[in-house]
Amino acid sequence: MATLVLLNKPFNVLCQFTDREGRATLGNFVPLEGVYPAGRLDYDSEGLVLLTDEGQLQHRIASPEHKMSKTYWVQVEGEISDEALDRLEKGVELKDGMTLPAAACSIPAPEIWPRNPPVRERKSIPTSWLQLIITEGRNRQVRRMTAAVGFPTLRLIRYGIGEWTLDNLAPGAWRSLELHLPREKPGKPRTRRTGSTAAGRPGSAHGGKGRRR
Repeated sequence: MATLVLLNKPFNVLCQFTDREGRATLGNFVPLEGVYPAGRLDYDSEGLVLLTDEGQLQHRIASPEHKMSKTYWVQVEGEISDEALDRLEKGVELKDGMTLPAAACSIPAPEIWPRNPPVRERKSIPTSWLQLIITEGRNRQVRRMTAAVGFPTLRLIRYGIGEWTLDNLAPGAWRSLELHLPREKPGKPRTRRTGSTAAGRPGSAHGGKGRRR
Protein backbone atom coordinates (compact mmCIF):
# COMPACT_ATOMS: atom_id res chain seq x y z
CA MET A 1 0.00 0.00 0.00
CA ALA A 2 1.34 3.41 -0.98
CA THR A 3 0.15 6.91 -0.18
CA LEU A 4 -0.10 9.37 -3.03
CA VAL A 5 -0.72 13.06 -2.31
CA LEU A 6 -2.03 15.42 -4.99
CA LEU A 7 -1.18 19.06 -4.25
CA ASN A 8 -2.07 22.18 -6.20
CA LYS A 9 1.20 24.07 -5.66
CA PRO A 10 0.72 27.84 -5.59
CA PHE A 11 2.93 30.34 -7.41
CA ASN A 12 6.28 31.12 -5.76
CA VAL A 13 6.44 27.98 -3.62
CA LEU A 14 9.54 25.78 -3.60
CA CYS A 15 9.01 22.13 -4.52
CA GLN A 16 10.80 20.94 -1.36
CA PHE A 17 10.10 20.91 2.36
CA THR A 18 12.78 23.26 3.72
CA ASP A 19 14.47 26.48 2.67
CA ARG A 20 17.25 28.38 4.39
CA GLU A 21 16.02 31.66 2.89
CA GLY A 22 12.60 31.37 4.48
CA ARG A 23 10.61 31.03 1.26
CA ALA A 24 7.33 29.11 1.16
CA THR A 25 7.77 25.36 0.67
CA LEU A 26 5.62 22.25 0.40
CA GLY A 27 5.79 22.05 4.18
CA ASN A 28 3.55 25.10 4.42
CA PHE A 29 0.74 23.13 2.77
CA VAL A 30 1.21 19.38 3.30
CA PRO A 31 1.40 18.48 7.02
CA LEU A 32 2.22 14.80 6.42
CA GLU A 33 5.49 13.11 7.35
CA GLY A 34 7.31 10.62 5.18
CA VAL A 35 6.08 11.83 1.78
CA TYR A 36 8.36 13.30 -0.84
CA PRO A 37 7.75 14.92 -4.24
CA ALA A 38 7.88 12.65 -7.28
CA GLY A 39 9.53 15.06 -9.68
CA ARG A 40 9.58 18.82 -9.34
CA LEU A 41 7.76 21.95 -10.41
CA ASP A 42 9.53 25.30 -10.74
CA TYR A 43 9.21 27.95 -8.05
CA ASP A 44 7.39 30.29 -10.45
CA SER A 45 5.07 27.62 -11.88
CA GLU A 46 1.75 26.49 -10.44
CA GLY A 47 -0.28 23.32 -10.40
CA LEU A 48 -0.10 19.62 -9.73
CA VAL A 49 2.68 18.13 -7.64
CA LEU A 50 2.57 14.46 -6.66
CA LEU A 51 4.11 13.28 -3.38
CA THR A 52 4.43 9.73 -2.14
CA ASP A 53 5.94 7.61 0.63
CA GLU A 54 6.76 4.75 -1.74
CA GLY A 55 10.05 4.70 -3.65
CA GLN A 56 8.75 2.40 -6.38
CA LEU A 57 5.89 4.76 -7.15
CA GLN A 58 8.14 7.82 -6.94
CA HIS A 59 10.45 6.26 -9.53
CA ARG A 60 7.56 5.32 -11.81
CA ILE A 61 6.27 8.89 -11.81
CA ALA A 62 9.53 10.81 -12.01
CA SER A 63 11.88 8.61 -14.03
CA PRO A 64 12.33 9.65 -17.69
CA GLU A 65 12.39 5.99 -18.73
CA HIS A 66 8.67 5.66 -17.98
CA LYS A 67 7.79 8.75 -20.06
CA MET A 68 4.72 9.59 -17.98
CA SER A 69 2.78 12.37 -19.69
CA LYS A 70 2.54 15.82 -18.13
CA THR A 71 -0.21 18.21 -19.18
CA TYR A 72 0.33 21.96 -18.93
CA TRP A 73 -1.92 24.97 -19.42
CA VAL A 74 0.24 27.81 -20.70
CA GLN A 75 -0.60 31.49 -21.06
CA VAL A 76 1.67 33.05 -23.66
CA GLU A 77 2.30 36.51 -24.99
CA GLY A 78 0.63 36.91 -28.38
CA GLU A 79 -2.03 34.94 -30.26
CA ILE A 80 -0.58 31.45 -30.64
CA SER A 81 -0.45 30.40 -34.29
CA ASP A 82 -1.04 27.04 -35.96
CA GLU A 83 2.54 27.16 -37.22
CA ALA A 84 3.87 27.50 -33.68
CA LEU A 85 1.63 24.66 -32.47
CA ASP A 86 2.88 22.43 -35.31
CA ARG A 87 6.47 23.18 -34.35
CA LEU A 88 5.79 22.31 -30.70
CA GLU A 89 4.22 19.01 -31.76
CA LYS A 90 7.09 18.00 -34.04
CA GLY A 91 9.82 18.95 -31.58
CA VAL A 92 11.76 22.13 -30.90
CA GLU A 93 15.52 22.56 -31.02
CA LEU A 94 16.78 23.76 -27.62
CA LYS A 95 20.32 24.28 -26.35
CA ASP A 96 20.28 20.78 -24.87
CA GLY A 97 18.91 19.14 -28.01
CA MET A 98 15.66 18.49 -29.84
CA THR A 99 12.57 17.90 -27.72
CA LEU A 100 10.42 14.85 -28.26
CA PRO A 101 7.14 15.21 -30.17
CA ALA A 102 4.40 16.72 -28.01
CA ALA A 103 0.66 17.31 -28.20
CA ALA A 104 -0.24 20.99 -28.51
CA CYS A 105 -3.48 22.86 -29.09
CA SER A 106 -4.96 26.26 -28.35
CA ILE A 107 -7.61 26.38 -25.59
CA PRO A 108 -9.95 29.02 -24.21
CA ALA A 109 -8.73 30.76 -21.08
CA PRO A 110 -9.42 28.19 -18.34
CA GLU A 111 -11.73 29.11 -15.45
CA ILE A 112 -9.11 29.14 -12.75
CA TRP A 113 -7.98 31.10 -9.72
CA PRO A 114 -6.30 34.51 -10.14
CA ARG A 115 -2.58 34.44 -9.62
CA ASN A 116 -1.03 36.36 -6.73
CA PRO A 117 0.75 38.50 -7.78
CA PRO A 118 -1.06 38.84 -11.11
CA VAL A 119 0.64 38.24 -14.44
CA ARG A 120 2.15 41.38 -15.93
CA GLU A 121 0.50 41.90 -19.29
CA ARG A 122 1.13 44.60 -21.89
CA LYS A 123 -2.08 46.27 -23.02
CA SER A 124 -0.85 46.55 -26.59
CA ILE A 125 -0.10 42.81 -26.90
CA PRO A 126 -2.84 40.16 -26.54
CA THR A 127 -2.29 36.88 -24.73
CA SER A 128 -3.57 33.39 -25.43
CA TRP A 129 -3.65 29.93 -23.85
CA LEU A 130 -2.48 26.56 -25.08
CA GLN A 131 -2.42 23.04 -23.72
CA LEU A 132 0.89 21.23 -24.05
CA ILE A 133 1.42 17.56 -23.23
CA ILE A 134 5.01 16.36 -22.98
CA THR A 135 6.75 13.20 -21.77
CA GLU A 136 10.07 14.77 -20.80
CA GLY A 137 11.15 16.75 -17.78
CA ARG A 138 13.99 19.03 -18.78
CA ASN A 139 14.76 22.13 -16.75
CA ARG A 140 12.17 24.83 -17.56
CA GLN A 141 11.31 22.93 -20.69
CA VAL A 142 7.84 24.32 -21.42
CA ARG A 143 9.00 27.92 -21.05
CA ARG A 144 11.95 27.29 -23.33
CA MET A 145 9.76 25.55 -25.91
CA THR A 146 7.22 28.37 -26.20
CA ALA A 147 10.00 30.97 -26.32
CA ALA A 148 11.70 29.02 -29.12
CA VAL A 149 8.58 29.30 -31.30
CA GLY A 150 8.16 33.01 -30.58
CA PHE A 151 5.57 33.02 -27.79
CA PRO A 152 7.07 33.69 -24.32
CA THR A 153 5.31 32.05 -21.39
CA LEU A 154 3.55 34.39 -18.97
CA ARG A 155 1.86 31.84 -16.74
CA LEU A 156 2.44 28.10 -16.42
CA ILE A 157 0.08 25.64 -14.72
CA ARG A 158 0.61 21.89 -14.62
CA TYR A 159 -2.85 20.42 -14.93
CA GLY A 160 -2.07 16.71 -14.96
CA ILE A 161 0.52 13.98 -14.52
CA GLY A 162 -0.46 10.70 -16.08
CA GLU A 163 -4.02 9.91 -14.99
CA TRP A 164 -3.99 12.38 -12.07
CA THR A 165 -5.20 16.00 -12.36
CA LEU A 166 -5.72 19.03 -10.14
CA ASP A 167 -9.50 19.00 -10.65
CA ASN A 168 -11.33 20.25 -7.55
CA LEU A 169 -8.14 21.41 -5.86
CA ALA A 170 -7.81 25.08 -4.97
CA PRO A 171 -4.29 26.56 -4.75
CA GLY A 172 -2.56 25.12 -1.69
CA ALA A 173 -5.16 22.35 -1.28
CA TRP A 174 -4.35 18.64 -1.37
CA ARG A 175 -5.93 15.22 -1.19
CA SER A 176 -4.51 11.76 -0.62
CA LEU A 177 -5.07 8.39 -2.28
CA GLU A 178 -4.09 4.89 -1.24
CA LEU A 179 -2.64 2.83 -4.09
CA HIS A 180 -2.23 -0.91 -4.33
CA LEU A 181 1.01 -1.29 -6.25
CA PRO A 182 1.41 -4.37 -8.45
CA ARG A 183 4.26 -6.65 -7.50
CA GLU A 184 5.19 -6.96 -11.13
CA LYS A 185 5.88 -4.13 -13.52
CA PRO A 186 2.90 -3.97 -15.94
CA GLY A 187 -0.31 -2.07 -15.58
CA LYS A 188 -1.45 1.03 -13.81
CA PRO A 189 -1.82 0.90 -10.03
CA ARG A 190 -5.36 0.50 -8.80
CA THR A 191 -6.46 3.44 -6.71
CA ARG A 192 -8.74 3.85 -3.75
CA ARG A 193 -9.52 7.36 -2.56
CA THR A 194 -9.18 8.09 1.11
CA GLY A 195 -10.64 11.03 2.93
CA SER A 196 -9.72 14.30 1.25
CA THR A 197 -7.97 17.01 3.20
CA ALA A 198 -8.09 20.72 2.47
CA ALA A 199 -9.70 20.13 -0.90
CA GLY A 200 -11.44 22.94 -2.72
CA ARG A 201 -12.51 23.98 -6.18
CA PRO A 202 -10.14 26.03 -8.34
CA GLY A 203 -13.11 27.40 -10.21
CA SER A 204 -14.53 25.18 -12.88
CA ALA A 205 -11.59 23.04 -13.96
CA HIS A 206 -11.15 23.03 -17.72
CA GLY A 207 -11.52 19.66 -19.39
CA GLY A 208 -8.45 20.15 -21.53
CA LYS A 209 -10.05 19.73 -24.96
CA GLY A 210 -8.37 22.18 -27.22
CA ARG A 211 -8.84 23.50 -30.70
CA ARG A 212 -6.77 24.79 -33.53
CA ARG A 213 -7.50 28.32 -34.60
